[in-house]
Amino acid sequence: MSGKTFFVDLTLCTACRGCQVACKQWKKLPAEKTVNWGSYQNPRDLSSKTIRLVRFSEVEAGGMLRWLFFPEQCRHCIDPPCADVNANPASIIHDEATGAVVYTDQTAKEKDDSLRMGCPYDIPRTDPETGVVVKCDMCIDRVRAGMLPACVQSCPTGTMNFGDRDDMLELAEKRLAEVRKQYPTAMLIDPDMVRVIYLAAFPPESYYEYMEADASGVKPGPLTRKQFLAKLGSPFKRMTS
Repeated sequence: MSGKTFFVDLTLCTACRGCQVACKQWKKLPAEKTVNWGSYQNPRDLSSKTIRLVRFSEVEAGGMLRWLFFPEQCRHCIDPPCADVNANPASIIHDEATGAVVYTDQTAKEKDDSLRMGCPYDIPRTDPETGVVVKCDMCIDRVRAGMLPACVQSCPTGTMNFGDRDDMLELAEKRLAEVRKQYPTAMLIDPDMVRVIYLAAFPPESYYEYMEADASGVKPGPLTRKQFLAKLGSPFKRMTS
């Protein structure tokens, strides 16, 4: 399988949020007015103005209290469920060269928040002013120009890595073997199903409880059978150890 892939080593993330800021800068996304909700995580959730977010979790893991960080973004699924629920074929482009799943300005024609409900990771968000559904596009403009995605370029710790898929899978397996010397239950999350592969030292649900925070005020409605099946592929039920 060709194309590009991210490898995200959560054991190296310090929550500097350089990736979050770089994403906003490159995409020219405005800041959001936020409120203190009891966490250093800011803002509380993804939105049309924040398509990349470093999530913070305080949990007991490995017999001690830990602060875990999770840089959230679109996973660029190998077989994207959102492409199965879109009503307008022009609203989603699955780029053959990179594997990037790219939303277009035609997503405003999608109805009933179908793209968000069809995503097992709850990533897409709708711009309340334009109606366009937005998410990470792998910085495809930069990648096509031979550059790294902005988030990867900004990362100072080696958490964010990007390149040809075979190279990233090799790096992921190498790091997994190293990390397991200290954390025997470490795992790669969904390596065969997505192009954003996370290395987690602890169970994935320790980093972010799926669909717990929703600052948009939009609650997904009843799911169709196809959307329900997509939800079964959440990152905490599709794990490879």
